[in-house]
Amino acid sequence: MSDVERHAYDCLVIGAGGAGLRAAIEARERGLRTAIICKSLFGKAHTVMAEGGIAASMGNVNSRDSWEVHFRDTMRGGKFLNNPRMAELHAKEAPQRVWELETYGALFDRTPDGRISQRNFGGHEYPRLAHVGDRTGLELIRTLQQKIVSLQQADGRESGDLDARLRVFAEVTVTDLLTEEGRISGAFAYYRESGRFVVFEAPAVILATGGICKSFKVTSNSWEYTGDGQALALRAGAALVNMEFVQFHPTGMVWPPSVKGILVTESVRGDGGVLRNSEGRRFMFDYVPDVFRGQYAESEDEADRWYEDPDNNKRPPELLPRDEVARAINSEVKEGRGTPHGGVFLDVSTRLPADEIVRRLPSMYHQFKELADVDITAEPMEVGPTCHYVMGGVEVDADTAATAVPGLFAAGEVAGGLHGSNRLGGNSLSDLLVFGKRAGDGAADYVSSLPQTRPQVRDEDVEHAAQTALAPFAAPTLGAFENPYTIHTELQQTMNDLVGIIRRESEMIEALQRLSKLEARERDVVVEGHRQFNPGWHLALDLRNMLLVSRCIAMAALERTESRGGHTREDHPDMDARWRDVNLVCRFDDKGEVVLQREMLPAIRPELLALFERSELTKYLTEDELSRLSPLDPEAGR
Repeated sequence: MSDVERHAYDCLVIGAGGAGLRAAIEARERGLRTAIICKSLFGKAHTVMAEGGIAASMGNVNSRDSWEVHFRDTMRGGKFLNNPRMAELHAKEAPQRVWELETYGALFDRTPDGRISQRNFGGHEYPRLAHVGDRTGLELIRTLQQKIVSLQQADGRESGDLDARLRVFAEVTVTDLLTEEGRISGAFAYYRESGRFVVFEAPAVILATGGICKSFKVTSNSWEYTGDGQALALRAGAALVNMEFVQFHPTGMVWPPSVKGILVTESVRGDGGVLRNSEGRRFMFDYVPDVFRGQYAESEDEADRWYEDPDNNKRPPELLPRDEVARAINSEVKEGRGTPHGGVFLDVSTRLPADEIVRRLPSMYHQFKELADVDITAEPMEVGPTCHYVMGGVEVDADTAATAVPGLFAAGEVAGGLHGSNRLGGNSLSDLLVFGKRAGDGAADYVSSLPQTRPQVRDEDVEHAAQTALAPFAAPTLGAFENPYTIHTELQQTMNDLVGIIRRESEMIEALQRLSKLEARERDVVVEGHRQFNPGWHLALDLRNMLLVSRCIAMAALERTESRGGHTREDHPDMDARWRDVNLVCRFDDKGEVVLQREMLPAIRPELLALFERSELTKYLTEDELSRLSPLDPEAGR
């Protein structure tokens, strides 16, 4: 197409959140001409909503912390379904990535002796989250943005062109990845403001598009999280792994309805906030699972002492991993002990002085005061589970962040493997930094290995991508016109009701049947107007991504007949060791249909298993795995 704008780069980064910006910085510093595609405005990435902190075992508050402890906590939180190599790299490299942020200009809260402050969070044995009040994500994006600008300024001084080696394209959406002979050659996109098409020719593409939760009715996610990267990767030939594991953050706002689902940071509980039901009772003591019993307090007195003396007391059960807390809240509400608006009470007002609450939790204080007319220094908040994060994602190599498609990489929430079946709070931001950098490195190594002739963008692929994007403007030959907003609403209701926090076989079968009907109707979606300023068209294009990813979630959730982490089957309520080393992988078959396959999870190296007590390993590992551990072997668990 002659009217398509074209640009050529060495590396294209799709997504301008923490993972995308860190990947772009690394690619640029490795010598690649790099473009960043931002679906929203630059600086408005969903990363800014991350409030609590960045998990990294720097040991600034408790010197007992180490990468080994962080690794153990991450594996426990993920119920041992984590890719062990990813969990190892993440735990080892997170401190360096945080210190690196300081060199970029990040302004962290400090300890009395001037080190980076770290706070408690659910599932972490020690205070581990480096933070900036409860606005850590905002500071992370501000810092990485400033680093991008400084690199552009350096390029400007050298060449006279600020965009010579690193350019940001804001308010641009990628609709298709382009390939030649199975290798990445570029991407097809459009400017959201004008609708004008643009092609990016690049042999390396890094996906950093975030999550999928706008497919659910109640969510903490912003409008951009429509599963774009997952769907792009799948259509290009990559695989999605363990998409059944969707995290429902336990504490989203439940009132007023206009803000239902907006996140209430885990920092509230990390700083002493407690959960109470309508009877005023701290109910979390009733919901400590057997696998965590012995690590969490059995009485309120011991739980409260932990804040002052964590070395000699057990943790409060409010700081269990998120999946456990979300299920507990869900159970209390179903049993009739919920708040007037269908949640539970989160109370910090009786736990800390008012000025201390405002100092530690300024965003939370402002959020509830302005949006719900609730003063959290004087009264409790009403909270409940909200769809927040997907642990599954694009299947990648742990060391390079490479997918099965040559030239395609993924980092951050869009990539699967690190978090297993459940992510610990704070691990998302360190994930962005650790694997964002590794994706940039992987892309640089890949590009440098290419022969002089790179994969080429084919005109027929550009034409096909353009026709697909313009399809909603054409009336269907058969059937009624469909409205994208109607289909989106029905999709969200389907996923919320049938593939939500508690799942049943019959309901997921029904969900797949409904998805098939929605997919058929999506082909008849019609939008009015033209390509300029057309939000209906934007949603119509997002729908095919959301429907595709939702199908993968439902298929995997139906297949996994156990309850583990963020996946709870009412008809299979227990964790089954036979599923411990099984990944569920979605990919397209030769007919263009999504198929689900089982693959073995990479084995955990003996020296990593040795970090756990043998008694703990028996709760997770398969009988075959346990049989290979000799009780006399010093590396068979302590």
